[in-house]
Formats: sequence, C-alpha cells, structure tokens
Amino acid sequence: MKKSTTRITLLLILILLAVVGYYTYLSSRSRAIADEAAMTAVQKVLNRDLQYDYPSTPREVMKYYSEIQKCFYNEDCTEEEIEALGNRARELYDADLLTNNQIDSYMERLKKEIQEYKDNKRTITGASVAASTNVDTFKEDGYEFARLYCGYNVVDGSGTKQVREVFLLRRDSDRRWKIYGWEDADNVHVGE
Repeated sequence: MKKSTTRITLLLILILLAVVGYYTYLSSRSRAIADEAAMTAVQKVLNRDLQYDYPSTPREVMKYYSEIQKCFYNEDCTEEEIEALGNRARELYDADLLTNNQIDSYMERLKKEIQEYKDNKRTITGASVAASTNVDTFKEDGYEFARLYCGYNVVDGSGTKQVREVFLLRRDSDRRWKIYGWEDADNVHVGE
C-alpha cells in the first residue's frame, strides 16, 4: 500500500506543478497582451522593425504608410515622435524620391503641414488601400512598378471629404517595393 500512496502523492504533485506552470504561462501572456494594447498608435507604428519585417507587397507598403499618415495628423506627437515617424516614412521611399526630398527640408515641410492640419482641426478618420487585385503592375526602363489608389477620409469643421491619391511604387534591388511618388487621383489618367 505504501507504493501506491507514494505514486498517488507524486502524481498529485506533478498535476499541481502543471497547473501552477500553466497559470504562470497564461498570466505572463495576458500581461504581454495588455502591454501591447497599452501602446499608442505612434508606438505601434514605430515598433515595427523594417529591416526584418518590411511589407512584402505594394498594398502592404501603402497600408503601413497610411498608418504613419494617421499618426502624423491624428495623434498629439512630440517633436521627437514626428521626426521618428518622418524617418520611418522615408524608409518606405525610393532612392530617387529621397534624393529630391533632403531630410532637413522634408522635416520642415512635414512639421508645417502637420501644424496646418491641427490649426484647421482636420483629422484622417479612415484610410483605404486598393485591393491587391486592383494593383496595376508594369515594367518600364528595366524597373518593376506598381500603381494603386489610396483614399483618405478627412474630417474638418465643414464635414468629411474623400481625398484620393494614386501612388507609384518601384521595386528596388533588394526586391522591396518603395514609394516612387504620388499624385492626386483627379490628375492621373491611366492609359490615355
């Protein structure tokens, strides 16, 4: 009888250890989820490591870029956050676009534009990126390009208006899609 009592005791101790271990696992997991939920929109955008987690499609690049845009114009960012977000946006830009937008003048224009949005009480309430089936890809001058529409719902004192832009992305030598430029959708006439 002594052997069976010892086995039952060991079995109960193992079960107790398993329950305590599982409880500890769930507690730490829920804390990690709560910590992530507590992150601001700016922190979430800046938390992405583009070196290892670069968006793989033109649509994903534009979705991430739209998140950056919403942070610029909707969040109360510090000067350091604006600069960090601006640098993050620049990581998505093509080399030619970067050449035409030197860092100092880019940051100056960006801060002025953000302040103008704040002064006019404008916010971006939504951003929509064209479905992947609506991405127009083509080759020109030895480069791969992708063209897609993005829409932004902008709210100000006079109501909501839809701002539609067409973005052109170019694939770089690392096979990453980079923003080559953009234009107001009303000014773009594809195929004419």
